[in-house]
Amino acid sequence: VMAALWVVLDAVDVAFTEAAVGAGVTTVFMLLAIAATGRHEDHKPIEYPKPDGAVSFDKPSSVYLSGTNHEEDQPVHLVLKDAEIPIRVNLAEFDAPEQRYCPAGVYEIVEDAGMPRLQINAQNCVHCKTCDIKDPTQNIVWTVPEGGGGPNYPNM
Repeated sequence: VMAALWVVLDAVDVAFTEAAVGAGVTTVFMLLAIAATGRHEDHKPIEYPKPDGAVSFDKPSSVYLSGTNHEEDQPVHLVLKDAEIPIRVNLAEFDAPEQRYCPAGVYEIVEDAGMPRLQINAQNCVHCKTCDIKDPTQNIVWTVPEGGGGPNYPNM
C-alpha cells in the first residue's frame, strides 16, 4: 500500500524501498516531517545569534572546512523535477524552506529581472541529501556526482 502511495507521489525510488522492506519507521517520520512543515504565515522567523567562530561558524567557512570539491565541467547533481515549483509553491506557501534546511547554503532565492528565482549553488553541496528528504514538494532530485567530487572527510 505504501509503495503505491510513493509511486503516486512520484517518488519511485522510495516506492521500491518500501516494497522491499515494508512501511517502516522512516516513512512515518518522513510523513510527520512533511505534515509539520506549515505555511510561513503560521511561524515566526527564528533569530539566530551571529556565528562566534569558536562554537558556531558561518556556512561558507563550514563548507570550506569540509573540503568540498566539484569539477567545474561535471553535470549538476541537483535537479528540479519542475522548475516552477520553487517559486510557485515553496516560496509562496513555505517562504522557500530550501534556503534554511540546506546546511551548506546551496539554495537561495535571487532577483532576476525583478522576479524571484531559485539559484542552485551545487558546487557548495556537502552531499548530506537533506534536500532530497526535506523538500516539502519532493521536487529536488539528488544524484551521485560524477568523478568522486564532493566533501573530503580524511578521517573517515
